[in-house]
Amino acid sequence: MLILTRKIGEGVVLNENITIKVIEISKGVVKLGFDAPKDMLILREELEKAIKEANIEASKNTSHDALSSLSFKLK
Repeated sequence: MLILTRKIGEGVVLNENITIKVIEISKGVVKLGFDAPKDMLILREELEKAIKEANIEASKNTSHDALSSLSFKLK
């Protein structure tokens, strides 16, 4: 893990096409701005975790036959 110290207005560049900037710091909360391609999905960590858990739970409630049928249809 890379740990950096940034001030308001400073940022970090990832992969030459993503910039993360510190917009505001107030009462222990940091507001970040993301400048990235529109086709790039950016999620809060807790939302990504919730989506993964929901997908796992949904897959447990789906029969193998239903998944095989869907897979065949998607090909």
